[in-house]
This record gives sequence, C-alpha cells and structure tokens, in this order.
Amino acid sequence: MTAPQSRPRVGLFATCLVDLFRPSVGFSAAKLIEDAGCEVDVPMAQTCCGQPAYNSGDRKDARALAIQVIELFEGYDYIVAPSGSCAAMLKHHYPELFKGDAKWEERCRRFSDKVFELVSFLTDVMFVPKVDAAFKGAITYHDSCSGLRELGVQTQPRKLLASVEGLEIKEMAGSDVCCGFGGTFCVKYSDISGTIVSKKTANITATGADMLLAGDMGCLMNMAGKLKREGSSIEVRHVAEVLAGMTDTAPIAGSGK
Repeated sequence: MTAPQSRPRVGLFATCLVDLFRPSVGFSAAKLIEDAGCEVDVPMAQTCCGQPAYNSGDRKDARALAIQVIELFEGYDYIVAPSGSCAAMLKHHYPELFKGDAKWEERCRRFSDKVFELVSFLTDVMFVPKVDAAFKGAITYHDSCSGLRELGVQTQPRKLLASVEGLEIKEMAGSDVCCGFGGTFCVKYSDISGTIVSKKTANITATGADMLLAGDMGCLMNMAGKLKREGSSIEVRHVAEVLAGMTDTAPIAGSGK
C-alpha cells in the first residue's frame, strides 16, 4: 500500500468507552491523525459498533447498529478507531453479519476495507516514522487481544513510542497475554477474570515502569482498576495520549502518584 498523495478524509470512530469515560483519547487520536496529514471528522451521530450485542449472540441488534455505522462512515477515505476491539468488529465481524446478503455484503466489504486501528493507521497507511512528543519516565505496554490477534498490532506502537523523547520501554513478561477483561466476560466470569488480571498486574509491577500503556480502553480500565485496588503508584493511560504529548489529564481510574 502506498501513501495517498492528497489529504485523506478520516472519519474518527471514537468508541463508546472513549466518549463516556476518556474523551482525552479522542482528542489525542484526532491530533495524531491530523499531524499525519489527514483531515479528521468525528460524526456526532455515531453509535456503538454493536460488539456487545454481537458477542452476546444478538445478531439482529448488531446488524441494525452496523448499518447505522456503515451509512454514517462509508463516505470517508478511511475509518480509524483508537481501539483494537472496535476496529476488529468493524473490519472483520461486520462482513460476517452481512455474508450472503445481496444488498449489504459488497457495501459492507468496501466499508470494512477502509477500517484501521489508530496506531496501525499511522504506521502502516500514513507511514509515520516518529512523533513529536516527550515523556520522562519508563513505560510498559500491554498488547490487547483484539488488536494483536485480529489486526496484527504489536510492533507499531513500540515503533512510535521509541521516538518519544525521554521515554524508556520496559517490556513485561506476557505482554501478549489477556488481561481478563473480555467485555462481558469479566462480568459473567468475574472470579476467572480477577485471577487473570492479578497475574497481569504482577507482571506490570515487576517491570518497575512508571506507566502502563495499551490501545484499548476496556483493557486499560480493567488493569487500572486492579492496580488502584492494590495501591499501586503506576499510572495508566491510552497509548494515544503519550504519542500525542497530551498527558495533562489525570490517569485512568485516578491511579498514579
């Protein structure tokens, strides 16, 4: 894929968790996309991508939400989400919802082909080599399941983080192991989820890092909550906030010093 010659129009799919709990991630994502040479629009009528319904087996409501999203975003050159799980839903699971549908299958495919996770879009589509940001301290990075396994997002965030002035990356053991969130999984199977996240926070703490970063708000909120209950001083943020140099807001869950 070659970088486009003109300024692409990007529709930012903000995601529910960013909208409701962490708007700073949306602002950071918009800044990064604009800095990469794109025009950014955030359609106000956007809704949930339908992932909770889809994962719960409610295909009817998932399809209804998918249609709303496709109709709203299909006119953009790209659709970008600061979330591996939401981006994977739009890119890989929407086509499953409309498979064999004469009216929607091809339309959905054209839409899904334009969907990217934020950091993957910056590095793999716009070929951003580095960011203009600084952070004094050490971070460790968690590879969220959907971004890693469904979208292949792993080296991209580390590449850009390595360009942040003053930042040191301390890799944790099992960085690619689930944190135990899994959407409704953490509610339905709270004991199992709790055990998984306890192992994850132990690995995070063992790095000696000042901050934990990841690319999915659900995972971040889950790990931040556990770290806070453990009395940890490790701050938790979305990777976009550090890459954009926008870390003035309090860390997620109020964890940190």
